[in-house]
Amino acid sequence: MLAFSQIAADQFLSWGWRVPFLLSIILVGIGLWIRLSILETPIFARLVAERRIERTPIVEVIKRQPKEIILSALARMAEQAPFYIFTAFVFAYGVGTLKVSRDFLLVAVLAASVLSFFTIPLSGHLSDRIGRSNMYMLGAVTTGVFGFIYFALLDSGSLALIFLAIFLAIFLAIFLALIPHDMMYGPQAAFIAESFTGRLRYSGASLGYQFASVIAGGPAPLIAAWLFAVYHSAYAIAGYILVCAILSLVAAALMKDYTGKDIAAEYA
Repeated sequence: MLAFSQIAADQFLSWGWRVPFLLSIILVGIGLWIRLSILETPIFARLVAERRIERTPIVEVIKRQPKEIILSALARMAEQAPFYIFTAFVFAYGVGTLKVSRDFLLVAVLAASVLSFFTIPLSGHLSDRIGRSNMYMLGAVTTGVFGFIYFALLDSGSLALIFLAIFLAIFLAIFLALIPHDMMYGPQAAFIAESFTGRLRYSGASLGYQFASVIAGGPAPLIAAWLFAVYHSAYAIAGYILVCAILSLVAAALMKDYTGKDIAAEYA
């Protein structure tokens, strides 16, 4: 994006932004190669050997574990919605309201993304030590608080502080070297997957995970733009982030934590 922002210049909005999206087909190929190279889990391999594969897993998991699907989706509210506000809405807000350059914002978000390359696995590792639920709820709390800090820094008008705000949008706990979003995203795959019994795990985790994209990730930049248009204050958006964080906090507290427990047995 940053490269094509320079190449396309004034034509970026007409065609420049499309090229990076088209080039992402390379990432699709890499992802497919990785997925085809990974062995199935021992639990799934055993289910196949014992011929206990569910014929209609989506129907079955909706019937047997609807609570876990809903809680999984709600748990992602504080991870999904703020993430797209911090990495998508910020461009409209930064360029249109704060009058800073698009390239400056791209560099700031890119720096935060590089940091996440380290803090996502770190958060996952810490969740093995302190528990998935504890790690996730800690991330939800820090995200809810940071929404207000984030927009206070953005509205300062200082380029240095704006860069810091975007960097901290994913990097709040400086002393702990953790990122609010990553504190949830690191343990999330295990936290959600472990909520479902083995023969329904893939379908249940997928339904909960993707449903969150519909109710949280996708609408978030649009909701943020609407809130700013109505209230003319970025703190209204911070309030929205706080609501998402509270929903995630409650959902995570209601989800069973299987950290360190045997997940091979069939759940009741």
